[in-house]
Amino acid sequence: MITRRSALAGAFGFAGIAAAQAQEPTYFRILTGSTAGAYFPIGGLVASAISGPSNSPSALVATTIVSSGSVANAAAVGAGSAQSAFVQSDVAYWAFSGTGLYEGRPRAETLRTIANLYPESIHLVVRKGSGIRSVADLRGKRVSLDEPGSGTLADARMILAAFGLGERDLKPVYLPVQQAADKFRGGTLDAFFNVSGWPQSTIADLARSVGFDLVPIAGPEAAKLTARHKFFAADEIPAGAYKGIGGVTTIGVHALWITSSKQPDDLIYRITMALWSPATRKLLDSGPAKARDIQMDTALVGISIPLHGGAERFYKEKGLIN
Repeated sequence: MITRRSALAGAFGFAGIAAAQAQEPTYFRILTGSTAGAYFPIGGLVASAISGPSNSPSALVATTIVSSGSVANAAAVGAGSAQSAFVQSDVAYWAFSGTGLYEGRPRAETLRTIANLYPESIHLVVRKGSGIRSVADLRGKRVSLDEPGSGTLADARMILAAFGLGERDLKPVYLPVQQAADKFRGGTLDAFFNVSGWPQSTIADLARSVGFDLVPIAGPEAAKLTARHKFFAADEIPAGAYKGIGGVTTIGVHALWITSSKQPDDLIYRITMALWSPATRKLLDSGPAKARDIQMDTALVGISIPLHGGAERFYKEKGLIN
């Protein structure tokens, strides 16, 4: 006989959970990003999808936490102060390998992947009539590189260096995207970087109000970056992604959902199963555009650190890995 409890448990991807012995709920936190970014709303959908009923045996209660971004997120998971986080693939690689931003710092060797979620495009938003047509034209301009602790700041610095610029060549500020957009709208900022799945909500609001231009991140400088750093890939923001704004060629990274190797295999197995359940699919398809890009057949694309053992078990059962 199918009870209401077992039906609810199955809907969240926890087959057979009603037969388990009752115990205290397991709390599982997901660090996301700022409320203006894509990580926050998608994190809310994922948390809802993987959470089981609070009164069921072996219940999982997932919650999202606002954060300053990928760099802080990777550090928190590595230190054990958060169970999981959304992190750019480049930042995850640097933290795990002790390279790039983490050169000379202890490696976060416990970081593990649950899934690749979706591609993230590097946006360079500039004021119309600013004369900025390439990254090199940012010299002497008022530019936000995003806030300390963010993956966007790390990538912006790498892109500037590839085009022969440093922060000393700009009038840099370090603001989260919403504050950067406010200054841009008010005329006190010429440009800002943002790494996000499109359409990013704050940037979309700008397109509907003051308008802007997107600058390509392309040419031999970009090609050198993608050749040297495998977590970067050629990308495109298509025309129409933002109202009235033309498309551009750019580069991008991947949004990964990461955890720690210290998390139990069975827990991460159940979470991975719940992520790819039919109930989760319905939630994601009802969410933001990038939520619809979260697909099991791309779950292993662009991952830059090892899979967690529980996630690996699930993907092997599905035939995605040998």
